Amino acid sequence: MRILSRGLLLLAVLSTPALAAQEGERVDLLSPSGGLMFWTLLIFIVLFFILSRFAFKPITAAVDARERALEEAIESARRDREEAAAVLAEHKRNLDAARSEAQQFIADGRATAEKLRQDLLAETREQQQEMLERARHEIDAEKVKAVAEMRREAVDLAIAAAGKVVSKNLDQATNRELVESFLASIAPGSVSR
Repeated sequence: MRILSRGLLLLAVLSTPALAAQEGERVDLLSPSGGLMFWTLLIFIVLFFILSRFAFKPITAAVDARERALEEAIESARRDREEAAAVLAEHKRNLDAARSEAQQFIADGRATAEKLRQDLLAETREQQQEMLERARHEIDAEKVKAVAEMRREAVDLAIAAAGKVVSKNLDQATNRELVESFLASIAPGSVSR
């Protein structure tokens, strides 16, 4: 509307010198002319009526439509930004949950490995104890067997020695000599077990 009014004012100002130049008068742009003002005002009113009737409504509608489109675009951008923020927050939550789950898997794996190690150590210790007990029992059995064998040999030796002493019972010195010679005849490794 401003542009239209400025255009009409410019038309009036430019047409005044042209009319005055046709009449041969000297043109003074600052002096008012009644007829020119009437016609300029009449043209302005007619042009304003025509423009308001046919041009202003479509222009205003176009401006309103453009304003609504811009508002919708701004609102759509705001909604998109909010959706993007929500999706980003969801991804962060999923990532945090995945990290937490991975940490839990690692912790579970470590706990399972530690338990398995403890179980294997306990089983190994138990087997070691069983082997030691078996070895002790075998040693004890061998010891009992060896003691019994030594007793038998000692008895046999005592009987043999007594038999020799009885068969040659001469005197104390002879008995002593006989026992010493018998003991010397016995191999040192056969008695000491």
